[in-house]
Amino acid sequence: MKLGTAFLMRLAGMICGDEPFTYFPYRSSSKLTRFFVGLDLNFIHDGSTRINWVNDALRQINEMDEINEQMPSRELTHVIEHVVHPDNFLFDEKVNHEKALQAMRDSLKSSGLGIIVGADRIPRLAPLQGEFVSTSHEEVQIERLITFKPSVFKVPKEPPSDKLISVMMPFNAAFKGTYAAVHRVADHMGLECLRADDIWEDSTFIQDIFSLIFRSHVVVVDFSGRNPNVMYETGIAHTLGKTVIPITQSLDDIPSDLGHHRALKYLPNEEGYRDLSNSLWRRLKPLFGMK
Repeated sequence: MKLGTAFLMRLAGMICGDEPFTYFPYRSSSKLTRFFVGLDLNFIHDGSTRINWVNDALRQINEMDEINEQMPSRELTHVIEHVVHPDNFLFDEKVNHEKALQAMRDSLKSSGLGIIVGADRIPRLAPLQGEFVSTSHEEVQIERLITFKPSVFKVPKEPPSDKLISVMMPFNAAFKGTYAAVHRVADHMGLECLRADDIWEDSTFIQDIFSLIFRSHVVVVDFSGRNPNVMYETGIAHTLGKTVIPITQSLDDIPSDLGHHRALKYLPNEEGYRDLSNSLWRRLKPLFGMK
């Protein structure tokens, strides 16, 4: 679906942090460029009026291939989600994340879209399947819980650990620096961090992977290179209801079915690994109840 002109203009104001959206972070020319480039969108501010330039960029992004008839393009979806991402509202008394979320929800409603925030506190764009309009009753969210027995794997005897981070990535020397970046954050936070090749508890390697995911509190998955094993392991983690944090060297490596999940993009060099550690630290703190 294509979003309307009025919404794009409001979104431009939110990105800029201009009136009446001063409770969003204010972005100067260089920060606007950083905002788009950080999302793998090649828009460099040319010095023109900020809000007009952003609005023009959003119109171009809006014309990109849509995810489906109920959702805009993956690129515009990432822009919307990033504007209200909680990490952008840290350490600034002038901004207000709750107010920003409500403004975004109000602006999206006419397009049949909304922002949902899960237990991991990450905002995600989603279609409004229905709207509770009664004002005399409080809306109650009902979840359906299921129990199932795996037919391929054995359920491990060890219970899940609230201190364990598992990492799913290609077993390749090129990812040594990536794993070290994740491990560095876990060590700093006093958490345990393991990859499947760190353990050997079963004669079947995939059983060790299942057991590790089962016991994990958070699963970090690296989509770089579109490794099919990582995709399979991600499916296991989602099925088990684990909090999954995707990371990648290129957003193009994320399959379309997983494009709505916000990923941490990093570069495979010393500075990139350091930035990845910092991003993971901000992402993991609330998941482990740390301030």
